[in-house]
Amino acid sequence: MLPIDKVFEVFCNRIDNMSFDEVFKHIKGTFLKQNIGSQKGLESYLSTYPYWGSLSIKDKDYDSFNRRAISLKEHINDYRWLYNNLNDYRSKLVLLGVLNNWFDFDYNTIDIAKERLYKQYFDLDIVKCNKDEVFVDLGSYTGDTILDYIHNYGEDMYKKIYCYEISNDIFNKLKNNLKDYKNIEFINKAVSDKKGYVYINTNDTNASANNISNEGNTKIESVCLDDDIKEKITLLKMDIEGAEKDAIKGCKNHIINDTPKLLLSVYHNYEDLYEIPKMINKLNNNYNYYLRFYGGNLFPTEIILICIPKED
Repeated sequence: MLPIDKVFEVFCNRIDNMSFDEVFKHIKGTFLKQNIGSQKGLESYLSTYPYWGSLSIKDKDYDSFNRRAISLKEHINDYRWLYNNLNDYRSKLVLLGVLNNWFDFDYNTIDIAKERLYKQYFDLDIVKCNKDEVFVDLGSYTGDTILDYIHNYGEDMYKKIYCYEISNDIFNKLKNNLKDYKNIEFINKAVSDKKGYVYINTNDTNASANNISNEGNTKIESVCLDDDIKEKITLLKMDIEGAEKDAIKGCKNHIINDTPKLLLSVYHNYEDLYEIPKMINKLNNNYNYYLRFYGGNLFPTEIILICIPKED
């Protein structure tokens, strides 16, 4: 057993031995001991990006911390499962750092775990690609991930790329940024678990945070990836602002039959971090799991689950 394994189990046992109210009060109390800058920074962030619930000291609104407490107290064994199924030390440090941040506002561990060498999604030590890749990018934004892929692996290291993006203005930038590259298909559709129509919920601060909802002003077609792409997929990336679980349901046949490499955002709420890897494992247990962290440490975002097919 490594020292980090003992540290993680001590953390889990600490949660086990507390009631839900004690977990919530600890999170709230520790937050209120932070400096004013950190308090205001977190309030402002959660106001701009309300995926994790609301937070306002003035209004005595600690909904976000209540959600944290639920995630930790009711699902600590799910986090144990994830920890025990992670394939390297760095992944375990990321998980420990995230949970320590949620519970103790520990900024140091998650900062140590932050990826500083490789571009987001493309850890070259574990994500191996070749000229036959069929790469599907859900949430392509302006094409930044595709450009990083080409920079890391080369212009000749894919057979086909599919780019899905929901925002019309961003979609035009995406096509323009990638116009010089071959065999890229651009699809202005949402990807979910059923065919139909959804609405775009616009984030006025950051267009990359636009997401889909059941109501709104801008209507867009929604598809299942299993229906929309018939050829074998070898690499699948998702960053679709909390809609990842529905998209996974809509491409379960590709995951079951193709076993593509998966690059999945797992940070848009307090549940995806344990729910998404368990979903993948239930569909196809032929994966090794890794976590990488690329975000800031005030509130840990940009957490990526990397699923790599096990070698035969």
